[in-house]
Amino acid sequence: MHRAMAKFVLEPLNLVLSVLLVALFSFVWLIFLPRVCRGWQYIFQVATKWLGLNLEIGLQEHHLSSFLQFAIPYPRVEDVGPDARTWWLTAAVVVTVFVISWLLPKKMLPLAYLIRAVLLVQVSALLYFALAPGRFPHTPDSYLEGLMSYGLALISLVPLVFGLTYYIFNFGLIRKSLLTAMAMAHLSLFLPLQVLLQAIILQKTVFFMPVLYIVFGMPLDVLVIIAFYSWGMSWPAKKERNL
Repeated sequence: MHRAMAKFVLEPLNLVLSVLLVALFSFVWLIFLPRVCRGWQYIFQVATKWLGLNLEIGLQEHHLSSFLQFAIPYPRVEDVGPDARTWWLTAAVVVTVFVISWLLPKKMLPLAYLIRAVLLVQVSALLYFALAPGRFPHTPDSYLEGLMSYGLALISLVPLVFGLTYYIFNFGLIRKSLLTAMAMAHLSLFLPLQVLLQAIILQKTVFFMPVLYIVFGMPLDVLVIIAFYSWGMSWPAKKERNL
């Protein structure tokens, strides 16, 4: 057993508190979900107007019950493939950045590996659009709709994830509640901005969709949750007087 868990004891109070917090945050999230979706739609509409974007806002209707109905908004973008100029320019940038990654000092080796991994994804896109440019199966509309839906599902799972990995530790009711609320609020604001930025890129060309999906899509949202969890785990594990 890892030394971090060697002295861990699951106290009955923390177990009960975990179940109650998961149920409470899940219930509150479902109550506010329709309003959150309307807020996302408002963000898309305002951003489209202020930035002068040529985007339409689509709605994906969900009727889970007579009491829970909501519509997930997403930007609608025309399917535009890469032209020859974009392909060659991207290839030149990929080669240049790859060479630069080998010139980085040894202390920056993790960054160099990360850069090369991202470049590898773009290389796959270069090869695909060079060999079969007309067979790309994904459209910006379906991709952005999926990104919004998966992002919403991920936010909905935050209480359960923290319930299994954070609430079981002795951090106190206030800290557990605060960390969960901050993580869910941050993702609720981050998701529409993330999707909007990707829509701006995809309205130019779908050439960069693989990089956006694999590197800057759901993995980025998961890293946000991990960052909040790591921050919360660094707090002193002391009982609060008002627990």
